[in-house]
Amino acid sequence: MNMDSTIDFDHLWQVVSDSPHHRSPYSIHGPDHWRRVERNAVILAARTGARIEVVRLFALFHDSKRINEGWDPGHGRRGAMFAAQLRGELFELSDEDFDLLYRACEGHTDGHRHDDPTIGTCWDADRLDLGRCGMIPDANYMSTAFGAEIANHGVIHPWLHLAEPVLGK
Repeated sequence: MNMDSTIDFDHLWQVVSDSPHHRSPYSIHGPDHWRRVERNAVILAARTGARIEVVRLFALFHDSKRINEGWDPGHGRRGAMFAAQLRGELFELSDEDFDLLYRACEGHTDGHRHDDPTIGTCWDADRLDLGRCGMIPDANYMSTAFGAEIANHGVIHPWLHLAEPVLGK
């Protein structure tokens, strides 16, 4: 896991959070959720081997272009397209890593699992925050063994220390 990111995540978060969207920062799909998904993704990546910059970018973009809090088909693809607009201007990512990011954002609401450790980590990180919607994460829907382990445990708290080296929180 590479912890020496060349991406200015603080600036990127500010730009994306300030971009026009329908909700307050406290909505169930807003920046508070994105931060928890980022934390979950960093924790998962400590064991899954996922590409850390991709999972952190997924957390930021996956719900960034929702138009409502309910059924919003296409929001993942819109988030991926938004990431494509900012790529090269506010962050750099190899073509291979950007493809992973795009596919993770685009497919995150389809309810499937994914064998790629980076895409699977992205999806598990999002699913581990279902408690915000009153749903309990189910290990059967996790793509990674570590995601299933956390879901079966019921809380992520025992693993919070894994995020500190990356997020500093």
